[in-house]
Formats: sequence, structure tokens, C-alpha cells
Amino acid sequence: MLNDPMVLILMYFVLPVWLIAGFADWLCHRATHIESTTGAKESLIHLLMFVEVGIPLLAAMFLEINSLIIAVMMIVFLIHEATAIWDVRYATTARIVSPIEQHVHSFLEMIPLMGLVSVVSLHWGQFLALFGFGPETARFDLAWKQQQLPVGYIATVMSVILLFELLPYLEEFFRGLRANSGRLVPPKARQNKASETAVR
Repeated sequence: MLNDPMVLILMYFVLPVWLIAGFADWLCHRATHIESTTGAKESLIHLLMFVEVGIPLLAAMFLEINSLIIAVMMIVFLIHEATAIWDVRYATTARIVSPIEQHVHSFLEMIPLMGLVSVVSLHWGQFLALFGFGPETARFDLAWKQQQLPVGYIATVMSVILLFELLPYLEEFFRGLRANSGRLVPPKARQNKASETAVR
């Protein structure tokens, strides 16, 4: 599998671009002073989305892909999209969502879909079996990958996720709490209606 071009694209293009977009989004939040506009509530939504993308990512990295994993990935993708809509709807109550941030969001929404489609194409038999089609029998067990990803690759990805995704968004969350005396929602976010501060 590690010699398959699609696997290499997922490992060395799709995932890195996704991580870069995640860090760029954090920079956009910082530039619009999220701690004093939408505060820790929006940061909590960001952490929720982090968990939502983390589930299929970890599954793809460590588990054999079968009908169960594909089904989980599809469900989590839909949940993530719904959360993303909630996020932007709340964000526009109190801070400017610039064209650059909106463009970053387009990456954060479409790259998971690209990853999902790539995984499905690599495991087409199990995708069809999930819906009762094809020659394969749907498998719903949890099993470690028979051919694990290189240890160096896993260590690098996990380090980047920790340093440039998880820690920045945790910092954003606690910065929002500090700026508002522990409140999740700053006063500014309670005064406006959704989309009043969106920039097209």
C-alpha cells in the first residue's frame, strides 16, 4: 500500500495541506482578536471540530480500513460539516470573517472530503459492501493495520498536530477565558445577530 500513488498523496500532500490550513485558521482567529469578540465559545467549537477530524485521521493511520471505518468516516464528515456551519454562524455575530479566513475554511471543509474519497477509492470493495453491493463481505471489526505506517512518519505527524494544531487551539481557548473572566461568551457576541460581521 505504501507504494500506491494515492496513499502517498494522502500521506504527503492531503494531510500536510490540511494541517497547514488548520494553523492558518488559528492565525486568522488571532488576527481578529477572537478572545475579545467571540471568545472561548468559538474556541470550544474549534476544539470539537479537532476531535471530529481526529477520529477518522487516527483510524486511517492505525486501523485496517473496512466498512465500519468507512461508515464512521462518512458520518463524522457530515457532523464536522454541520459543526463548521455552526462555527461560522456564531463567529459572524461578533468578529470579521475575512476573505482570507473564508478561503482557509474552504480548504478545511474540502480536504476532509478529498481524504474520504481517496480512502473510499482505495477500499472500493468495502465501500460497496457497506451498502450490500459487490463481491466482498462487509467487515465491521476493529483491527490494527497489517502494514503499519513508518514510525518516523507517525512521530512527525503527531508532533506537528500537537505543536501546530492542538496546543494553539488550547491556547486560544484559555486566552478567551482569561479575557472574559472565565465566561465562554463575551458581551460583544451577545449584542449582534449572525452574519452582521461577515465580509464577502
